[in-house]
Amino acid sequence: MLILKDIFNKISKDIGIDLGTANTLVYVRGRGIVINEPSIIALNKKNGQILAIGREARKMVGKTPSHITVSRPLVDGVVSDFEATEMMLKYFINKVREDSFTSLLSPRVVVGIPSGVTEVEKRAVIDVTQSAGAREVYLVDEPMAAAIGARLPVEEATGNMIVDIGGGTAEIAVISLGGIVASRSLKVAGDKMNEDVVRFVRNRYNLLLGEKTAEDIKISIGSAYPMEQELEMVIRGRDLISGLPKEVVIGDDEIREALAHSVRIIAGNVKAVIEETPPELVGDIMQKGIILAGGGGVIKGLDQLIAEQTGMPVRKMEDPLTAVVRGTGIVLENLSKFKEMLTDLGDGKRIR
Repeated sequence: MLILKDIFNKISKDIGIDLGTANTLVYVRGRGIVINEPSIIALNKKNGQILAIGREARKMVGKTPSHITVSRPLVDGVVSDFEATEMMLKYFINKVREDSFTSLLSPRVVVGIPSGVTEVEKRAVIDVTQSAGAREVYLVDEPMAAAIGARLPVEEATGNMIVDIGGGTAEIAVISLGGIVASRSLKVAGDKMNEDVVRFVRNRYNLLLGEKTAEDIKISIGSAYPMEQELEMVIRGRDLISGLPKEVVIGDDEIREALAHSVRIIAGNVKAVIEETPPELVGDIMQKGIILAGGGGVIKGLDQLIAEQTGMPVRKMEDPLTAVVRGTGIVLENLSKFKEMLTDLGDGKRIR
């Protein structure tokens, strides 16, 4: 039976998933990252039919008639719409099970989740992933997965600090000896920053922007620290007074002002986590620096701001958007090695 189980595990397509509020990334053992698409689904309310998932669904945001809903089934990194999440996950899992033989086998799945989720929220991830076709499901905390993806020595007796800013949550953690020593999980991240931009432009210019436009502005000219070269951008939306289209030119200093509150919260919590960290580990972090990961980590000048406020070196990791899913991939390739860091979602207990 053990030999059969080993053969079964080798021929099945084990999958690592970064189930994010903004984007879902999928890693397949032996192939690498094969999917990186928005966590968005478009449904026809009249007949319950799926119209689009991922990139195609994102194109429909703000452009659909009333009987079509385009939504994110995850909020703040956790499942808010079970059925929509199941359909989305099933679509992505089926997409990577290509050949006729292995498509008959249910995969083992490692899922990255925010470190601050409740047991009920963990159970929702279990159920939805199993309903989508997974044979075995394992959880790994997102900051741990990001640190593993960044190739930090998480198993050694040394301090590693990661700040992973995603769409729904910002995960701040100090890791040593395979465990999280101090951490914060904030519901202040990329989506909140988009809302900050929408609110700022509405209040200052009486201009209503869509979520997608706000995100484009944040990515293009958003910053957390004054830059050497000033940036400007033409933005278009609906004038709240006349109801007609309106165009204005906005500068990077204004978007920096819009993002300031959220950025201060993140930086303040980084300082708070450092204050909770044992001094020996703080010394290690001072030598190696704080690692920035996630989509929010690429905001211009955020590394400078955190470095200034903490007095520690800060560096952005290479390809920060894929940090978590790369970490789940490394875990997949070495399940026995990382077993103490995972939770077996089949029974809610740690793997033995």
